[in-house]
Amino acid sequence: MGQIALDIHCEECPIRHRAVCAKCDSDELEQLEAIKYYRNYEAGQSICWAGDDMEFVASVVSGVASLTQTMEDGRTQMVGLLLPSDFIGRPGRQQSPYDVTAVSDVTLCCFRRKPFEQLMHRTPHVAERLLDMTLDELDAAREWMLILGRKTAREKIASLLTIIARRESQIGMLPLTGQININLPLTRESMADYLGLTLETVSRQISALKKDGVIHLDGKRRFRIEDFQALVAETGDDTDGGMIA
Repeated sequence: MGQIALDIHCEECPIRHRAVCAKCDSDELEQLEAIKYYRNYEAGQSICWAGDDMEFVASVVSGVASLTQTMEDGRTQMVGLLLPSDFIGRPGRQQSPYDVTAVSDVTLCCFRRKPFEQLMHRTPHVAERLLDMTLDELDAAREWMLILGRKTAREKIASLLTIIARRESQIGMLPLTGQININLPLTRESMADYLGLTLETVSRQISALKKDGVIHLDGKRRFRIEDFQALVAETGDDTDGGMIA
């Protein structure tokens, strides 16, 4: 279990306008305040195991977590990433279907599950927002299938960097224009696991994007994008979001 973190008031929360509470008014936020608490997890620490009873649902405040499924013979597959503002757990479902692991240091805003389920029935704004987020998650799953199944290694790396850049811009409410500085929350090993590539391929493709001037590296975990559209062009997607044939 993660360590209890210091409390953050909802109005000061960095994910306030993207999380499950995004549509809540002040009265509804007070109800959420009454049932929430924060937990910190170190990189590599388990948040929950598949089949575990979950006494909470949660929003990712900072950091990145992975969703992993284990097959009967012990093989594992990373099936998704949870970025800031993403939701963990499902109201009405007590057990987790996946292993959830902190990829980087993670802070969660947790809500006790049963009170949260009760609050959903009283607060349409929470239920509406959770539905929106579920549909966004479905779109993300479809995008992930495309990335794994049809894209080249270079396109996979560019796609992942694009997804992270877009999420950081949404959280910070910053435009995707001009110079964009991004803190990469994943190690290259984690990127390789997520994208179905080898570590050597990830390193080689990042170096190639750097050499071609698409990205600039500042250490291992920080990069700069001079032209976001140039990065998007490397993903293999057309301007409407579909894949270029």
